[in-house]
Amino acid sequence: MRIWDIPVEKLCNKHLLGEHRELHAIWSILINNKKGYSKHPETIRWDGKLKALYLRHEQQVEEMKKRGFSHKSSLKKKYAVGTNLQNEFVDSIDDQIIILRKKGCKCKI
Repeated sequence: MRIWDIPVEKLCNKHLLGEHRELHAIWSILINNKKGYSKHPETIRWDGKLKALYLRHEQQVEEMKKRGFSHKSSLKKKYAVGTNLQNEFVDSIDDQIIILRKKGCKCKI
């Protein structure tokens, strides 16, 4: 489970779409108080930052549309509360770049 802290336009299609799926999972866990993955570090770092998560989703949607993907899974803005900035990281941005480079994908990093 991961939401990258790298600009969405730098992610390859695989990582952009994967992040989008995982963002929806985290959103659902947090707004519905679900137990599954609620203790995962990636979920915990977004608790209290649904506005920031919502904004990341909007960036994803814009990038997906630029790449010709359709999008049919909007988030309810009324749940986008808390801070609008994510400043907690599971891995530093530098480490995230290293992780992506090791994957050998087409991310532009």
